[in-house]
Amino acid sequence: MPDLKSLHTDAIPAALEKAERYRLLNEPGEAESICLDILHVDPENQQAIITLLLALTDRFEKGYGVSDTQTKELLSRMKSGYDHAYYSGIVAERRAKMKLRQNTPDCRFQAYDLLREAMTCFEKAESIRPPGYDDAILRWNTCVRIIARNGLVPREPEEPIELPLE
Repeated sequence: MPDLKSLHTDAIPAALEKAERYRLLNEPGEAESICLDILHVDPENQQAIITLLLALTDRFEKGYGVSDTQTKELLSRMKSGYDHAYYSGIVAERRAKMKLRQNTPDCRFQAYDLLREAMTCFEKAESIRPPGYDDAILRWNTCVRIIARNGLVPREPEEPIELPLE
């Protein structure tokens, strides 16, 4: 395979715009490739890390396997506590939506658990949000509505099995 060519650092802003455009065109693979090129020359670029994370989670919709390891590694590279909490919530919310589309009883319980996890992340983000950033509140409300609209409930605790004493 030929070697990859390196992006010039002065081209990063335009590349970030292209990555976002590809995400909006529902082409997460293209956005992912651009973000990887950016991160190759600027490993700490927070916008590229966020866009890459979103491109990966866009792939949930397409049925691609995206590992928890990939998303956790990107989340660990976020410098802002707000971004870490908010995007952790986004990952959990998107995984929940994927589970709901699978439409099995166990997946519905998993979706509920993931939505509650997302809500916890959004509450944390809300508590440390910059002024004027109510995105975490909007996402929290969305999770509440998804739970209500789909009649999701937590899994019933299992009764312990009592074995007779011998």
